[in-house]
Parts: sequence; C-alpha cells; structure tokens
Amino acid sequence: MKFIQNPPRADWAGLLERPTQDYAALEETVQFIFNEVAAMGDAAVIKYTALFDGVSPKRLKVFEEEFSAASSQISPELRTALEQAKANIEKFHQAQQTPIVTVETTPGVICWQEKRPIEKVGLYIPGGTAPLFSSVLMLAIPAKLAGCKEIVLCSPPRKDGSIAPEILYAAQLCGVTEVFKVGGIQSIAALTFGTSTIPKVSKIFGPGNQYVTVAKQIATRFGVAIDLPAGPSEVLVYADETAIPAFVASDLLSQAEHGSDSQVVLVASDDTILSQVQKELNQQLEQLSRKEITRKAIENALMISISNPQEALEFINAYGPEHFIVCSKNEDFILNGLQNAGSVFVGNYTPESAGDYASGTNHTLPTNGYAHNYSGVNLDSFLKSMTFQKISPEGLKNLGKTIEVMAAAEGLDAHKNAVTIRLNTLK
Repeated sequence: MKFIQNPPRADWAGLLERPTQDYAALEETVQFIFNEVAAMGDAAVIKYTALFDGVSPKRLKVFEEEFSAASSQISPELRTALEQAKANIEKFHQAQQTPIVTVETTPGVICWQEKRPIEKVGLYIPGGTAPLFSSVLMLAIPAKLAGCKEIVLCSPPRKDGSIAPEILYAAQLCGVTEVFKVGGIQSIAALTFGTSTIPKVSKIFGPGNQYVTVAKQIATRFGVAIDLPAGPSEVLVYADETAIPAFVASDLLSQAEHGSDSQVVLVASDDTILSQVQKELNQQLEQLSRKEITRKAIENALMISISNPQEALEFINAYGPEHFIVCSKNEDFILNGLQNAGSVFVGNYTPESAGDYASGTNHTLPTNGYAHNYSGVNLDSFLKSMTFQKISPEGLKNLGKTIEVMAAAEGLDAHKNAVTIRLNTLK
C-alpha cells in the first residue's frame, strides 16, 4: 500500500494514472483470429476453443436438456437469491422507460422522438474461476425490457465441455434466446461476423480479459457497437471519522478480489482513519479464499489523506472512479459536488456488493477514468432514439422561408428547391 498525506496538486497526475495497458501487442493475434473466423466460421471457432480452453465441443449451441440439467444443479437458496435480484434489477430498469416526446416547434410542424430496441445483441459472460452469472442478470434483463428480439449469450466452456450451471440458469431466467459454449476472441469474432451457428449481432456487451477487450475494440471496425471501453475494475472510498473502518476495509477487499490489477483507492479525512482501515485490511485479508489475488491488488492500493473536503472532492472528480463509496458527515456536500463516477454507494450500510448483485442498479460500469464521459449500462444502452417529424401545408408556409434562406446561404440549391417546389403548390 502507498500512503500519501495531503498530496500537492502537482502530484495528482501521477496518483490519477491507471496502469498502462499495451493492447497494441495483442492486436496482431486478435486480428489473425478475427480473419480466420470471418473466413472459416464455426471451424475456426471450434479450433480456437480447443486451443485456448482445451475443449472440442461437439456442438456449440446449448440445447434444452442442458438447461434442464443446469436447473437441477442450482440450490433452492441460490434460486431464491437470483429471483429477488432479478425482481430488483427489473424494477429499477423498468423505471428508466421514457414516454414519447412530442413538440410542435412551429405551428403545423410536429417533431417527436421514440426509442426502438437494438434487434440483436450479444452478451459475453466470463467463465473461469469465478463464473459471473450476476452479469447475465445485469445485461439480459435490460435487453429483454428494451424489447431486443435476439439476445445471444456466449460463455467459455469448462473442461468438461459444459457451461457453469449458474450461468445457464440465469440465462433461462432472464429470457436469453440462445446460448453458445464459446469464449475469448473467437466468441467476439463470431458475434461480429456471424457463423452458420452463431448469429451476427449489432452490439456486444460484457466484461472480459485483455484479449476480449481488444477483440471488442476490433469488432467496432466492422460496424458492431460495444457497451464500454474496459479496464481493470476499481473502487474509491471517501471516509471521515463517521466511517466504520471494518466496513471500509471490506469494500476495498471486495473490489481487490476481482483481480490482481484491480484499482483500490481510499481517500480519508485524516491519517488515523488510514491506520484503522489498514489494520482491518490485514485481519480480513487472511480469511479470504482468493487472498493471494486480493493481496496483490492491495499491495498497490492508494491510501491518501486529504484534510480539506473541497480538495478531496476535487481529487475524486479528477479520478472518476468506476465505483465510489462515501461514508462521511459531509455526505450531501460530496454528493452535490460529485461529477464523475460510474455508480455511487452512500453511507456505512451500503456496500458495493449490493450494486454488484441485487439492489437493482447495473454493475456494468465505466473504468479507467471513462466515468468522465461514459455512463454505465442502463436501459437506454439497448435502445436507439429515433426522431420523427410531420409538417402540414400550413406548417411548411410558416417554416419554408427559413429553410430556403439557409439552404441558399450554404449553396445547396436542391435543398432550397425541395421547399420551393412545395410552396409553389400552396399559393
């Protein structure tokens, strides 16, 4: 851990830096696999699944009997938890629906905006040591609410060729239309180009390792949109003397256990709080099943004391954390001045884990400082806004001269004539 006391602004740039990720070194490999999938389809997908996952699936698609088998492996307790989480996530995202906006901008000129779903979306769900079935809920639920016709999920197979039952159960629970046993670069390429088995989609969502991150970026070169630029997951906690050190430590550790490159930052109002939290960190760390991964992230954690609340707020806004937790008597001051954060957790009894799983907010959030200019995934992420207009003869009389003058000033005679020819019929 790095302890810093009231850092001068001249030093902030170094503290705000995230680890440099040299994705350029990976691009050649990713592009090569993209080219093969584009040319060979399923054969290339199966080839690279065997190479990277050690599995040669006889069929890529998950069929009904596999869903049924997965369902029987889920404990009643987990089923209940998933159902409650699903209900909360649905409730929050359902509330994000907006009505059609209609305005008469000039008498006889009606403009309106409607939202329409993206027809086909792809969801990437990592497997590995921690299959992220919670991400299925976070992505499939808003996709279903938005009205996406096809929700295609890809997840890497386990060594026995199956997908984690929790992922399959969540997919079925949330209305995913098709699931495929494929991960990594080859899955993103398949969703980008389409194969005889895996559909081509219009937008790809979901977290992944550095290869998946690069693959999603390359997918955008082929007309496929993605949810967010990605980097290591991160949390920033702001704590003063009202914060409970054990709680703060638990939140820092819950972020750190995502991976050794997780970004963990504590901004405290004084050094005493830093010391108290450090003590709790050391005690709680030893109880964790993923303590070696967690320890590496904590070793690089930033522990910063900033005594002036205004300066602390400015530092937080400059950092733009993915997750921001505030436990402070100055809660309202911090929240009212907050400009840049992916998701915010307020008070001692609001752990980051609530948003990760079941409170209702989405956990797919901007990292690496992108909270300055990106929102987290929400209902609108699965929708497109379309504008409409209808002009009556009277409306064209009211607006036509303005259009003619502007078109003529730009030298676009055909634009002007499209109005003039109509106006001439109305004289």
